Amino acid sequence: MKYSVVVVAAGKGKRMAAGKNKMLLKLRGEPLVIHTLRLFATDLECEELILVVNDDEIKEMQRLITTSGLTKVPKLVVGGKERQHSVKNGLDQLQSNEGIVLVHDGARPFIRKEILQALVAEAYRSRAATTAVAVKDTIKRAHDYRVIETLNRSELWAVQTPQAFDKALLIQAHEQAVAAGFFGTDDCSLLEWLGHEVTIVESDYQNIKLTTPEDLLFAEAILVERERHK
Repeated sequence: MKYSVVVVAAGKGKRMAAGKNKMLLKLRGEPLVIHTLRLFATDLECEELILVVNDDEIKEMQRLITTSGLTKVPKLVVGGKERQHSVKNGLDQLQSNEGIVLVHDGARPFIRKEILQALVAEAYRSRAATTAVAVKDTIKRAHDYRVIETLNRSELWAVQTPQAFDKALLIQAHEQAVAAGFFGTDDCSLLEWLGHEVTIVESDYQNIKLTTPEDLLFAEAILVERERHK
């Protein structure tokens, strides 16, 4: 099933403490952002690939893409102050408002193709869907380091990207959020704010977002494991 995708890579990655955008950090000699883009560039169902980047990094990103050997070159778009602004900037560059669009974190290079396909299929059915995994730990709500309650783990999901939507629906949600001054924690939260149901496609625990230095260790382990099973 065909889709477009907006890959968001315009953050600064401060928690990675790398002294530069974490998208430029290398895994097995190749920048993180290229690992992520290859997921979609090699998928025949991906019709349109948009990469949202920092204004001061657009030349560097273009150079990396040019030398990467990717046959499907993404359209580069400058991001905004907040992630929500960056996603909207990417949506504004879509060729049409018909079909399905995915929003994906540039720092998640390990989504599996079979999960990606299941997500797109679910979005065609429900118009709004996200990848997620069941929470493994006990989660407690607290205030000022004091536990208020223990949440029911059977009802909790750790949400990931990609998230997939009917294009027109997501564009409408972003436009209404701008008008109302509403900021969500992710794109699904915009649909929830409008009262639209969002469904879950179960992902796996390898679809990590590289956020802190420790995540680089997990990323290397995932790459080793996948090479072993090629």
